[in-house]
Amino acid sequence: MTSNANNNPTRHLYLLLGWLCVALGVVGAFVPLMPTTVFLLIAAWAFSRSSERWHRWLREHARFGDTIRAWEEHHAMPRRAKRLAFVALASSYAVTALVFGPLSWTTIIGGLCMAGVALYIAHLPVLEKSAEQTVGP
Repeated sequence: MTSNANNNPTRHLYLLLGWLCVALGVVGAFVPLMPTTVFLLIAAWAFSRSSERWHRWLREHARFGDTIRAWEEHHAMPRRAKRLAFVALASSYAVTALVFGPLSWTTIIGGLCMAGVALYIAHLPVLEKSAEQTVGP
């Protein structure tokens, strides 16, 4: 990266977005029903546009690196991750319906959004074991 690129305001915005998403991902690792992986994928995308160092750090992270590399290289999800995502979506919907009532606008709108996410996830290819093994730092 040249020195002009280091002073680019857009780069700083991407870097800020990356760190905000890392922070949200860390919170999501401890708060039930808050996503972690989505925020870390957004962070990786933002870092890829702002800092090679931080992008590499996230791709090589011991806990999340495999998932990030798999997404960047194959745009696919492991079968287990897809199952967990569906369980998390269903749980989120159940909690929302329990708290707000099954026919509340909050539950209906939330349910439609969750259904959209579920459809998107369902259409993603499954990352096969051979592809998982070829994803490396």
